[in-house]
Amino acid sequence: MLLPALILLGSVAIYPVLRTLLLSLFKASLATGFAEQFTGLDNYSRLFSDSRFWQSLRNTVIFTLFSVSLEFVLGLGIALTLHQRFRGRGLARAVAMLPWALPTAVMALAWSWIFNDAFGVLNDLLLRMGIIKDAIAWLGQPISAMAAMIVVDVWKTTPFMMIIMLAGLQSISGDLYEAIRLDGATRWQEFRLITLPLLRPSLVLALLFRTIAAFGIFDLVFILTGGGPGGATETVSLYAYTNYFRYLDFGYGATVIVVSFLLLLTVAIIIYRPETIDH
Repeated sequence: MLLPALILLGSVAIYPVLRTLLLSLFKASLATGFAEQFTGLDNYSRLFSDSRFWQSLRNTVIFTLFSVSLEFVLGLGIALTLHQRFRGRGLARAVAMLPWALPTAVMALAWSWIFNDAFGVLNDLLLRMGIIKDAIAWLGQPISAMAAMIVVDVWKTTPFMMIIMLAGLQSISGDLYEAIRLDGATRWQEFRLITLPLLRPSLVLALLFRTIAAFGIFDLVFILTGGGPGGATETVSLYAYTNYFRYLDFGYGATVIVVSFLLLLTVAIIIYRPETIDH
């Protein structure tokens, strides 16, 4: 009875992974007329000496660390706030989810106009307030472009973290809080002794999902910065896409994907190891 589901899963998930792994061992590009020529580990040797790959990996790690860290802290704070009882809580929860509901492509295009140096609303507000004297090319400088990308991703995906943590908070019995309050516990002690330990599975799950998604970010970067300026915001996914569809180097593009997948799998195992949840 499980066979049809296994066949479907294999056709849409397992086969592409195996095909990509196999393709990484071949040279298949415009230069070979797209014929697959077995080269063994030559693509991997080329990858480890490719400075552009290492730059894209560095950019990806920086983006993932900053965006996921900020989303984790903000998501937890918002979840704790929206877990409290107050008038309009339902409306507040709905509004907090709006950024996550917006399509990434539409949202990234809107933010690219906000950060535009000539007629963007951000520069206009800062100039009117006297904070800056000249318009800033936010997406035209390496540091500010990366910062802008992180800000947009945090705005977009913090609600995802929030909703997972909020679901975890709602699963905690209120009797536990009543019992510890009878013992004279403070708010901080409630959080440290009850909320944080019982919320740990939800925290790990949210952290895992967002780390995987942030490491594989593509659409936001493609629309907002295009990997520029000078490759300062190019991620591994965008570099793989460039090799596949711009350079038509399928074998090397597959190698980039395989190596990044193995790196991400290692990070996921570290985050989701049993002791992380149990303790």
